[in-house]
Amino acid sequence: MYTTPWCGYCSRLKSQLGREGIPFTEVDIEQDPDAVAYVMQVNGGNQTVPTVVFPDGTAATNPSLGEVRRRVR
Repeated sequence: MYTTPWCGYCSRLKSQLGREGIPFTEVDIEQDPDAVAYVMQVNGGNQTVPTVVFPDGTAATNPSLGEVRRRVR
């Protein structure tokens, strides 16, 4: 999951994933220039977070917990 420290949507999704026991790796786009480039690529040039990359390689921007559940199981 691509995030920033100040993103409320990121914090909410991380908390929900933790409660559900769904593992994730967090990448702070403010600390990783390659991550910024990737997020911009999948979001039409925007640095929109959270951007979640799923096991099949697809990505979703600000997905709901339900969407994440469906796509990882």
